[in-house]
Amino acid sequence: MSPTPLKLISSMATRELLVELAAQCSQALAQPLTTEAAGGVDVARRVYADEEVDLVVLASNAINKLIAEGKLLADSRVDLVQSGIAIAVRAGAAHPDIRSEDAVKHAVLAAKTPSYSTGPSGVYLEQLFTRWGILDEISSKIVVPPPGMAVGTLLARGDSDLGFQQLSELVNLSGIEVLGPLPASIQTVTTFSGGISTRCQNPEAARRVLAYMASPTTTAAKRRHGLDAP
Repeated sequence: MSPTPLKLISSMATRELLVELAAQCSQALAQPLTTEAAGGVDVARRVYADEEVDLVVLASNAINKLIAEGKLLADSRVDLVQSGIAIAVRAGAAHPDIRSEDAVKHAVLAAKTPSYSTGPSGVYLEQLFTRWGILDEISSKIVVPPPGMAVGTLLARGDSDLGFQQLSELVNLSGIEVLGPLPASIQTVTTFSGGISTRCQNPEAARRVLAYMASPTTTAAKRRHGLDAP
């Protein structure tokens, strides 16, 4: 008799990777796993509402909060990947200089429709633009995609001309060109972690899945998706 599939929900930054790792878990652990991705705020809301899920993958601070609220098992957090922010434009568009902090600031000011997400990268960028003193100046032209939609989608269809998002959400999209990561002086790295829901009926199987996903076996897959091992 086959094991009961475990249900995993995650934010968008790890969506493509987790689809691949779910297939690996089915082979390596004989443990079927279903994956579903949505905006991070929506995922957290669903967990708070006691949706029947087994595993949750979100930014580490969101996982910590869910643990503190008693929605995830207290000892279940496992750090899975790290992700930096990258910059992209529509395929064929001019490439602005992004080699320095000043260059990125100039590119943002020159953009007609800069875009970033509602996730951790978007929160950070709002703070960065505030620190630069330009948020009020550019706020009317910023395009924010709805939760669950990639910034790259806006770029590809011409709704944005300069996009910022986790590299993992840009690297495999068609119709765009990734210019590169934010310069080191303004880069921020988000750790994405897994946790086990208190509603999980088979926490030991869930622990095996998280251990596998954190193992060196998965490093190559993480790199293919623009992510690094923590």
